[in-house]
Amino acid sequence: MTTPTSRRERKKAATHQALADAALRLFLERGYDNVGVREIAEAADVSTTTLQKHFPSKESLVFDRDAAIEETLVAAVRERAPGTSVLAALRDHTLARVERGTAEGGGAEFMTLVRGTPALTEYWHRMWMRHENALTRALAAETGAPEADPACAALAHFALETSALAMRSEDPVRAVEAAFAILEHGWRP
Repeated sequence: MTTPTSRRERKKAATHQALADAALRLFLERGYDNVGVREIAEAADVSTTTLQKHFPSKESLVFDRDAAIEETLVAAVRERAPGTSVLAALRDHTLARVERGTAEGGGAEFMTLVRGTPALTEYWHRMWMRHENALTRALAAETGAPEADPACAALAHFALETSALAMRSEDPVRAVEAAFAILEHGWRP
């Protein structure tokens, strides 16, 4: 992710971050459904109009790192260690995300908020699956396949859906490992 260079860009980025931080703090304290956008704007010391310029919906306040997430996802494929397969890189990336989301003091509280709020769960899934095209292109580039290769698209789709499976699972790590074992070795009943 690029760092804003001009004063205006830095100020805009700071406002964006202040809004996201205020929203998350309030949502974690009181619950997503118990906080209004006006309260978030006040907590960040901006108008609701300013909030709406930065975030098109209440749900988007929770997921303010969409571009950075896509960058790290694509980097997991492109910058994998020599000798590491694409599948292994995607599995390791997904496991690391799951582990951060379940770690105490890490993202566990955040993921509890998302899992416990149907609107956020649905928004997260749509947001996460938007990365499918970027991941498909990265897989195609790494394998020498055409950009819209159906096999690369299928792998991207299934790899991304693994995170949704993990989110719903009692044992997210096991869910990721099982899904990637099927992707790598096929279905073995």
